[in-house]
Amino acid sequence: MAETTHAADPSVLGGKGAPAADADASLNLFAFGREEIRVLHYTWIAFFITFYVWFNMAPLATTMLSQMGWMTPEHIKVLAISNVALTIPARIVVGALVDRYGPRIVYALLMCVMAIPAFAFAFGDSFVQLLVARLVLSGIGAGFVIGIRMTGQWFPPKMIGRAEGIYAGWGNFGSAAAAMTLPWIASSLIGGANGWRYALAANAVFCFLYGIFYYVVARDVPKGGATKSYHFVKAKRAGPMEVSSYGDLVQYIVWTIPLIGALGVLAWRVGGIILEKGTPNAHPLVPPTIINITYVALGVILVMQIAWILRVNLPLLRQGVPEEEKYHWGSVAALNSTYFANFGAELAVVSMLPMFFEKVFSMNPTIAGLIAASFAFVNLFARPLGGYLSDKLGSRKRIMLVYMAGIALGFLGMAMISKYDGGNAYGLAPMFEGAWWVVAAVTITIVCSVFVQGAEGATFAFVPLIKKKMQGQVAGMAGAYGNVGAVLYLVIYSLVDDKLFFFIIAGGAAVSLLFCALMLREPKGAFSDE
Repeated sequence: MAETTHAADPSVLGGKGAPAADADASLNLFAFGREEIRVLHYTWIAFFITFYVWFNMAPLATTMLSQMGWMTPEHIKVLAISNVALTIPARIVVGALVDRYGPRIVYALLMCVMAIPAFAFAFGDSFVQLLVARLVLSGIGAGFVIGIRMTGQWFPPKMIGRAEGIYAGWGNFGSAAAAMTLPWIASSLIGGANGWRYALAANAVFCFLYGIFYYVVARDVPKGGATKSYHFVKAKRAGPMEVSSYGDLVQYIVWTIPLIGALGVLAWRVGGIILEKGTPNAHPLVPPTIINITYVALGVILVMQIAWILRVNLPLLRQGVPEEEKYHWGSVAALNSTYFANFGAELAVVSMLPMFFEKVFSMNPTIAGLIAASFAFVNLFARPLGGYLSDKLGSRKRIMLVYMAGIALGFLGMAMISKYDGGNAYGLAPMFEGAWWVVAAVTITIVCSVFVQGAEGATFAFVPLIKKKMQGQVAGMAGAYGNVGAVLYLVIYSLVDDKLFFFIIAGGAAVSLLFCALMLREPKGAFSDE
């Protein structure tokens, strides 16, 4: 971590070592003469590209089904699950690598390396090829973690919420951009039976080229000014987090278990997919033996991870942790819970919302898709707004509590959009009749989304302030819990109806609200200039 978190280069600022971030407290995104603004733009664009590539299959899934005669909807389901499978461990690993080697080289390597499975998926012609490529490619979702640390090194605490909100909100829009543009690129811009393949291949090439570009133009820390020297302070090792007490060690182990457990849930879900169901040729897509081997492997990995945590931390705790190295692990746990409840819920809701509106309101699929897209579209302003309020209103914890309460109430509101109706083929009908209720339902959805994504911004306005030299690891764990939430919520959704699902995710937000109230602490220097 840089010893201070903003630039102080007179050649950039036109001043005598004045801090760059202080040169414009409003975070002027058009001040391209300031290096920290340029780095922010370089970094959110990198994140945008990684999310564009990560979510490039769903918009073309129906095209793949029509072009590859052997492919079935069950194959698509498995590929969709595979697309998030390894993101959880990847975010943990990449978070540690960022703290050890710096965000610039890790982001560049991630984009260049992940271009390989992206290209392989584009031209894969068997289920095994597509499955392996998609599993490896799921690691590109770890790109988010890298930019959290990069941004945290270029802006002071009093501006960190806004900077992280811009980075995450604008970058996260890459998934929506893929949904809006890839079908047109494949069918109209490229065309032909293999248009979808060349569209995906173009993603891979652009990702690779931008990785090289990022390595050339970005730097880990600002230049030293007239009176200060800036350098990247590396973590001692790329491994588990170092804790401050035996109680924190127990918490760390407890919170590690769901990270591996979520992968077991994914394996269980894949094992339940049957091809040619209802016919004499019915058979599981993945043989039970493979699923059982996966369970055993995950169990071994969990034991090894816990042993590694103990091996790193027990000697440090016996020696005694210096006061200046201590931090509050309960805050890490609270932020894990918030990202589980907000980003996890967002990914799950975006997956089911088009069908919900289409069926409940007997709506045209195109219109239902546009309404559902609004849930992700507000990322452009809602997530930066969460960071802005966290910066400006004097208490990051209070803002976090307000947002989590808003999520709980928002999903309760979405649960009330429909009512049970046994006479309806879908089992649900609008709570009230008339076009006015459609407008009200869309309004409830957008307001809920503003709270969900604002809470994401508030979460990562907090993360870089827990412990400076461990920003990558804290961001990696919180980010991984977002994917854990998505996995568990999507599995729950496959077992319950839509109305009950909204009640469940509202309950998840309420539990996180309680966690934050009890465990989250306002970080020291949360609004300082340095």
